[in-house]
Amino acid sequence: MTGQARHVLVTGGSGKLGRAVVDLLVRCGSRVSVVDLVHPGRSDVAWTRADLTDYGQAVGVLTGVDDRWPVPDAVVHLAALPASGLRPDATLFAANVTTTYNVFAAARVAGIDTVVWASSETVLGLPFDTPPPHLPLDEECGPAPTTSYSLSKTLEEEMARQFARWRPELSITGLRFSNVMEPADYADFPSFDADPALRRWNAWSYIDARDGASAVVAALEHPGRGAEVFVIANADTVMSRPSAELAAGYFPGVPVRGPLEGNQALMSSERARRVLGWTPVHSWRDEVEARPGS
Repeated sequence: MTGQARHVLVTGGSGKLGRAVVDLLVRCGSRVSVVDLVHPGRSDVAWTRADLTDYGQAVGVLTGVDDRWPVPDAVVHLAALPASGLRPDATLFAANVTTTYNVFAAARVAGIDTVVWASSETVLGLPFDTPPPHLPLDEECGPAPTTSYSLSKTLEEEMARQFARWRPELSITGLRFSNVMEPADYADFPSFDADPALRRWNAWSYIDARDGASAVVAALEHPGRGAEVFVIANADTVMSRPSAELAAGYFPGVPVRGPLEGNQALMSSERARRVLGWTPVHSWRDEVEARPGS
């Protein structure tokens, strides 16, 4: 992170993506605080347990916690039930929407002008029972929620736009993360080739947690104001088959914008590259090929 070190509060900092975000922020020189129901497992960041579905607790952690931290300079909001089916539909929807409202509203009370938060690839219309309007997928696709989870993320994006309208100085950036993966997950990737239909649900996309973390840092550093959303996916698919073959075979008739080269991703992060200056640098292929015996 460039310039003067900032104090960044990360909600959900003990999760898969949260751990990578906390690690990168610490390495960039930021002071990092974590709010989660689970300890982050490291001693170099402050941690407080809080239930963010409770508005009072959300305000409490964002306006400062005795013996822990003062008001932070920025908030990275990752806390959520991360997928459909983890709770009954109405319970999951209520928890996610309420948590995000509480964090956005508490940031407003605390006077925090920089918020980066986790939206989701699911708002693009996953699992594509209705084919997408075009490939590669981008911010022009959707919102087309198909589940209570994706509906919660769609409405959170609208909430962000309204909070930005109320507070013109606010920078509130939603990152539509693809399926988050860590290097330990990549051993299973070669098996996906046996049945490409099993990964058609998100157009064979993924995001390496380390690249997801660098997207968060890029969004924190972005000088723009207002509400923005960006698709965040890796540059390649999870498959060995060429992307043009996958598109033709599993999305017949869907317009393809531009040539698809090699294993090029079918979920485009071009807008994040252009606006945020972010590009992913990791690939599952590098991890698998680097392992002995692979």
